[in-house]
Amino acid sequence: MPTNKASAGSKWDEYHCKVDPSQDDKATEIKMCSVARPHMRAFHCSWLSFFLAFFIWFSVAPLLPEVKKTLSLSKQDLWTSNIVAVFGTIFCRFLFGPLCDKFGARLLMGSVLMAASIPTALTGVARNLTDLVLLRLFIGIAGGTFVMCQYWTSRMFVKEVAGTANSIVGGWGNLGGGVTQLVMGSLLFPLFKIFYSGDAEKAWRTVCVVPAVVSFTWGFFMMKVSDDAPKGNYADLKKSGEMPEVSAGASFRSGALNINTWILFIQYACCFGVELTMNNAAALYFHGRFGASTETAAAIASIFGWMNLFARGLGGFASDKLFAKMGMKGRFWCQTICLAAEGILVIVFANAPNLGSSIAVMVFFSIFVQAAEGSTYGIVPYVNPPVTGSIAGIVGAGGNVGAVCFGIGFRQLDAKMALQVMGIVILISSVMTAVIFIQGHAGMFCGTDSEDAIKARNITLSVPAEDEEDKADANA
Repeated sequence: MPTNKASAGSKWDEYHCKVDPSQDDKATEIKMCSVARPHMRAFHCSWLSFFLAFFIWFSVAPLLPEVKKTLSLSKQDLWTSNIVAVFGTIFCRFLFGPLCDKFGARLLMGSVLMAASIPTALTGVARNLTDLVLLRLFIGIAGGTFVMCQYWTSRMFVKEVAGTANSIVGGWGNLGGGVTQLVMGSLLFPLFKIFYSGDAEKAWRTVCVVPAVVSFTWGFFMMKVSDDAPKGNYADLKKSGEMPEVSAGASFRSGALNINTWILFIQYACCFGVELTMNNAAALYFHGRFGASTETAAAIASIFGWMNLFARGLGGFASDKLFAKMGMKGRFWCQTICLAAEGILVIVFANAPNLGSSIAVMVFFSIFVQAAEGSTYGIVPYVNPPVTGSIAGIVGAGGNVGAVCFGIGFRQLDAKMALQVMGIVILISSVMTAVIFIQGHAGMFCGTDSEDAIKARNITLSVPAEDEEDKADANA
């Protein structure tokens, strides 16, 4: 049963959150207003770090109309830079997953934030397309922090509340995409223009220094004030014998050889990949189709990202609640519904006749995009728990692969056609949940949860195991 007492081998005597000793002292509850170590400190460090990573990753996106003028770039040139910005992150996400299993999320998160801040600060030195592409390629490593974000909370919270925990930190981190549009495009850029007496070129060439300095400072500070795991840091736990040494290669192989990993990879490509594409495309879309100014287009585009304030968390919460009622089958149905609704709304958005209706549809479209992201990572911790880092990395890379593919669509097609193709692909991905089968759990349409799975769920939910076992026997 959940308790506040730390088990043997922990650096702590007692925890602020209730924990499950059978799951390595992972927390069974989320105390949102607490920053107590280790669980809630890691929770808040996780989302804030990913928020800042998103901020530097897309800091130049709302400025692209100005960059296009200054560097004399074409639409295809801009989309080439957008594609490269997300393409470089694919390799990072594959790499960071097994590294998290080996070293933990804390040091990796801080190091990547600090490293990505350097090319962000140098954005203004770009003189041509090649410079812009290279800078965005190196800035793109910031997107790999998503793996650490999801791994960290999976390491701190039991699987039964993982949908909520992972989706909140992921959603609040993704919120950086919306805030970036607003802060960089509608606040800092105009302020820097005033400072430079209306010189837009000088403004966009210097404004990216601000998020770079903030992110570098936070990355260093965060590593000093947080913990890798409930019982302490990986290095100390390995020295004391509490934690075995992990092979990053073996971890990656185990995750990559599981077919469920790749189904979730495709589905995440169709939600997070869509979000990344919209972060790059939204301002350009409203500027080009409806004639909005750079500042106005950035403000409208920011609405898409602002839905992360609650939408991703809503998807994870719904996944957890349906899991409590229906077992894994509930998580699968949540995933399917979110993806299907997202696909339909993308097609409706593509055909919106005016600016007002386009904005209204975009709000609901964004909600289901991010809810699907949350429901995806409600499933990830169950696929193969010992190698969750590798699986989180592979699935996370799917988001970037999706962004590259959809970005190529926007590069080669007009916006309306690109959006419609994207919607159809999402709808196809939604039915793939039916072929996910996780050991010990029911599928979407067949099977029942094992006795061990029922007991683990009931420990967290504080439901008498006998009652659930009777229900399972009756259903069988």
